[in-house]
Parts: sequence; structure tokens; C-alpha cells
Amino acid sequence: MKIICIGNYPPRKCGIATFTENLLNAISLAGNLQDKEIEIEVIAMNENDKEYGYPSIVSKTIHDHNKEEYHTISHYINSSGADICLVQHEYGIYGGTAGLLLLPLLRDIEIPIISTFHTVLQKPGFHQKEVLKKIAEYSSKIVIMSSLAINFLSGPFGVPRNKIARIEHGVPDFKAYKSKKPKIPKAWKDKKVIMTFGLIGRSKGIETAIRAMPGIIKQHPDAHYVILGKTHPHIVKNEGEEYREYLQKLTIELGVENNVQFINKYVAEEDLCNYLLSSELYITPYLNEAQITSGTLAYAVASGSAVLSTPYWHAKELLDEGRGILFEFGNYNELANDINSLLDQPEKLKAIQITAYNYGKTISWPKIGKQYINVFEGALTDSLIKKSKTWPDDFKIPEFDFSHIARLTDDTGIVQHSKFCIPDYHTGYSLDDTCRALVLSVKAYHRFPGEQYCNYIYKYLSFFMYMQNPDGDYKNFITFERDTVEVPGSDDTYGRAIWALGYVVRYAPSDSVFNLAVDLFAKSTTQIPELKYARGYANCILGLYHFLKRFPDHDHYLKIMQKFADKLCGLYKINQHDNWHWFEPSLTYDNGILPAALYKAYSLTHNKKHFEIAEITTQFLENICMPDDHLSLVGNKFWMFNKEQLPGFAQQPIDAFAMVFLYDSIHLLKKDNDSREKLKKAFSWFFGNNDLLLPLYNNETKGCHDGIEEFSINNNQGAESIISYLMSWLIAEPYYTSQ
Repeated sequence: MKIICIGNYPPRKCGIATFTENLLNAISLAGNLQDKEIEIEVIAMNENDKEYGYPSIVSKTIHDHNKEEYHTISHYINSSGADICLVQHEYGIYGGTAGLLLLPLLRDIEIPIISTFHTVLQKPGFHQKEVLKKIAEYSSKIVIMSSLAINFLSGPFGVPRNKIARIEHGVPDFKAYKSKKPKIPKAWKDKKVIMTFGLIGRSKGIETAIRAMPGIIKQHPDAHYVILGKTHPHIVKNEGEEYREYLQKLTIELGVENNVQFINKYVAEEDLCNYLLSSELYITPYLNEAQITSGTLAYAVASGSAVLSTPYWHAKELLDEGRGILFEFGNYNELANDINSLLDQPEKLKAIQITAYNYGKTISWPKIGKQYINVFEGALTDSLIKKSKTWPDDFKIPEFDFSHIARLTDDTGIVQHSKFCIPDYHTGYSLDDTCRALVLSVKAYHRFPGEQYCNYIYKYLSFFMYMQNPDGDYKNFITFERDTVEVPGSDDTYGRAIWALGYVVRYAPSDSVFNLAVDLFAKSTTQIPELKYARGYANCILGLYHFLKRFPDHDHYLKIMQKFADKLCGLYKINQHDNWHWFEPSLTYDNGILPAALYKAYSLTHNKKHFEIAEITTQFLENICMPDDHLSLVGNKFWMFNKEQLPGFAQQPIDAFAMVFLYDSIHLLKKDNDSREKLKKAFSWFFGNNDLLLPLYNNETKGCHDGIEEFSINNNQGAESIISYLMSWLIAEPYYTSQ
């Protein structure tokens, strides 16, 4: 069996690196004991541009923020002859927000993946939750180290329980170290040694233990507290040694500097075991309960130290059944009393030490290695390990939910932007968003009839009236205080207004709404001849299309629609050349609307030129934005000129909607299966079938994130985004239910 392990590895100095080395040694040893031939290699994670002098077991490295290296490694693993990929997961190891750069690598690996989760959060943030869910999806088995983690994974993360294996944190064989008679440091002779070890940081709460020392020394002047370990490198980078210096000053203030020893170094495992075997008590005074795994705690228990700990999650589980003592977070008086009680009662102290030591024998590294091998073998024989790289055909879309629209809408209209999911009133209101919101509300009313949506229709139409100028053109922006922002109206805004009004004329839920929409539409059409840009033409075509579906005898509007379709075709003729088949010299935003408008025009004009150019430009756009099995949109970081490199960030929901709308327009004409499947593929962009493999739709807030950035999903959830998602939902949903 060949195993490739991805994670940190020594000489990188961190707990995960040490764990990985010990685990792989244990797996190798367990394999030898079972006469199993096991080959192991490591793909080590490097932080930023750092390099390490790795041993020969490390065959490849990945620099955490280098996207190309992740891609290269997936191909390497698939061609390596490996049987199993073992992944050590901890937030902060892998690049991108919450380590999302790992996801494409895991998706592309063709062998079973076993992932060890070192942290499982009870209340994860959006990225933390979605990244871990995706890793679990790609993994054949998830290994966790505590029972509580099973509940978390099967709860908020939705991981099936039969996919989770509990294997405790391994520990050294302390019996072997005991037989060698550990070397006791000179400073510890004739002392009652209390110890804490590990990378130091504020979350460790070491000041609690130091504050307990005066009360301990008063009864046991020979008590000696040892703090072993370097400050965490991330903390040193950002804060220097501020925390360590604070602790040192605290010992002086409390007068315990002679009873507290700082050993500022990263020690080898043999030295660590000697230190632990030379101490009587061990403290983990962590400040927060949200720690699901602690390797230092496991080591201390297995060494036979009497452990005193705050009740964080792993401690409550591991110190159960008499294996240690819990004290409340930050309560140094309670800690002092507990230590004094143990030192005053040697029999009680010895009983805890023996119970802990005996338990440690059950979780020694060789036993842990054997358990991992069992998991590997199960994954190799389990037919469920086969995973498809394509989006599942049986994907179930969530229910329609208008609540984020309600959150963004006030008495004036719909607020443009948000901070996270909270409306940002500084950004005011735009007619652009109101046009979209009006179409959405009317469409939602026809799908789910009810007064709820009528109220939004009334509100958005009122905003329309306020924003229309006497000449029929429109203002686009007003502030939260309802002051007009003096920005000339654009073709885009005008075209969207015509689209929205034409749609309302066709589908108005009441006579009052219908009559007002007709009046506003008629007043608006005085500006139509002044348009000159592609999206203005396209949006007007869509509005005229709906108006003509209601009033098919209006030849005047049919001629205008024909004229705009011809102008779009004219723009195509001007800009197309060689392999560039588009209406403009660049691909920008809302691209799918342009060929979609020609398909709509063709359905009424039956002009073959409109259809042919719609077909050519659709194929061109599709070749760029859907080259593989998912939608990869033109981002707005910069536009794409003449088939230069696709600017993949930041991708926006409006562009995904435009593709859904385009394929719907095609399917209404052709009734073909190809457009149906491509529509569903475009819609799945909102749920994670995209470049980052993470959803844009937020199932908790019911909002839609504003876009895909290079290393994260944009956390803000504005009006354009949620409207784009809900419009896509209303278009796509029948394609799922009619199958």
C-alpha cells in the first residue's frame, strides 16, 4: 500500500508537523508488525516563500498561496501509483480563506482521500464551514480525535456519521522512556514540578497558572512551575514576544520569579518525554472551551502526570473517569486549591497519575497507526469512494426565500449594497437594482401568488415614478436621505427600465399596476432613438419583447425592436475578427444578455440574421466561460480584450444570471436537452460548481455573496447579487421539477 500524506512536516516547527511525523512513523511500524508492505511519501506545505531542509520522505512541496502548485500536485498524485491520500487539515495550513485552495486539488485526486480534522468548530464562519464541508465531501473517511467532533460534523457541517472515524491523538510509548530513567534537570531536583508545554500564545491562559503560584508556594514552597516552549511563530511575526514578556513581568510582580521557569525552545520528542516524566503535575489553563483536540494534553495524560485543566472540549473528554481534574476558566484560586489538595494527599495524586498513565497505553502511536491502516483498507474496498468530478444530477436546490430582499428593502426602495448581510445605507438606492427587483417581484408573484409580492411591486413602481424625469429619461441614484446624485442616466439604466416596464405590462398582477406600467412605458419610449450601446439595445429588446407579447399589433414597437436587433448585429460586424466573435472589442459584464436579446428578437421577427449571430456569439461566450464542467465567468477586476487571459476575478452573480437567462432563451426556442443541461450547469455556479468550489448562496442569511475573489468568496451580500440568484432560481426551478 502506497500512502501520500499532505500536511506540515518537520523541520517546520508546529504541532501539526510533529503529529504528521509521529503518525506516519506509527503507520509504517504498524504495517511492519502486520507484515504489510507500506510505502509512504509526504507532500509538505510551506508557509509563503519559506523553504525547509526536509528529509527524503518529503517528495514534493506546496507553497500555501501558490495556486498552480496545488494543480500540479493533483496530477502528480494521480500518476504516482499511490493507493491512499492522507490529508492533515488545520485552518491556516492551506492557502486562501479557510484553506480553500486545497479544494480543487482534492476534487481532482482519483484515489481515496482520508482527511484528519485537527479542528472542528461548533460555530464556524461561512468560509470555515463551507471549506470543511467540501473537504468532507471529497473524502472517503474523516478522522477526528474526540467524540464531540462527531456531533459537530454531523450537525452544522452535515457530514454523515458513517463517514466519520474517531481515532484518538497518539502518544509516545512512555514505558520505554521510563525504563531509560529520564534525566532530571538540575534545577528541578527536590522540587514539586508543575509543567505546561507547547507553542505559547494568549489563548493558552498561562497567566492563570502564574497567578495561582503565590497560593501554591504559601503551602508548598518547593513548587516549581515550568513553561516549556517557544512563542507561536505567527504571534512572533505580528506581536513579537509581547506575551512572553508580560508573563515574565507578572512573575516579578507576584514575587514568584524564583518558582517559575521559562524554557524558550522547541524540544525534540525524547527531551519532551523526559521533561514530562520528571514532572508531577501538568496544567492546561486554556481560556476558551472551543478546542476539540490538544496534543499536549494527550501527551501529558499518557506520561502519567496529574493533569489539571480548564474545561475545554478535549479536556472534558480526556480527563473523564478520574484521569485528571477540571477547574473553571481563569479561576486561579480554584487551581491553587486543587494543586495544594493533590500535593497534600499523595495517595490521591498517585491514583490520578496511574489512571492517566494506564489510559495512555491504549492510545500509543503503534495502536493509532494500526487504526489508520484499518481505515485505509476500508476505504480501498468501499465502492462509495468513487467520486465524480461533475456536478451531481440529483442536486436538490433550496427553497425560494425572499427574506434578504425584505431585509434590503425599506420605505424608499431597495438598498444597493450591504456589509455582510446588513444593509449599508451609505450606498443609497439605484434604479438599476429597482428594475431588477421589480421584475423579480412580478415573477415571484406568478410563481407564488400572494399579497406579499404585490407590496414589493407597489413599492418599486413608486420608486420608478420618482426616478423618471419629465422627458421620460431616468435618474439612477439617490442617497439614503433621498437626495438625487447628479449622474447622467446611462443606456444600461434606461434599457433596464424598459425591460422592467415591458415585463410588468405583460404580467401585471392588477389593473392598477398594469395601467401605471403602460403609462411609464409610453413616456419612456421618447428616449429610445438616443441609445447607442450594446446593453442599452439588448435590455430594450427584452422590454419591447414582453410589451409585444401583450400587444402584438403594435407595429411601431416591433420596428423599434427590429432596429435595435439590427444595431446589435451591426456592432458584431464591426468588432468581430479572426477568432473574436463578439459585439464589442471586450468581454465585460452581463454578457449573456446580448445574445439572449437576439434570440428573443428572432422569436418575433423571424430574421435569420438575428438567430445566426445569436448562435455564433453564444458559442464564443460559451467557449470562454464554460470550457470544462463548470461556469468560469469574466471577472470585473479588468475586462477581457481579444481573447487575452480570462480575468477570473471578481466573478459576479449578475453574470451567472445572464448565462441562466441565455440558456433559458435558447431552450424556449429549441426545446433541446443541451440548453437545458447548460442552464442547470450555469445555475449550479451559485451552489459551488465554480472556480472556488464554494457556494455564493448563503443558506443562513438567505443572501447571495457579491462575487468570487481570487482567494475567497466576497462576504458582502448586496441587492444585485440576491436578485440575480432569485431570478436564476425562478428560471431554473422548472427545469429541475419537470424532469
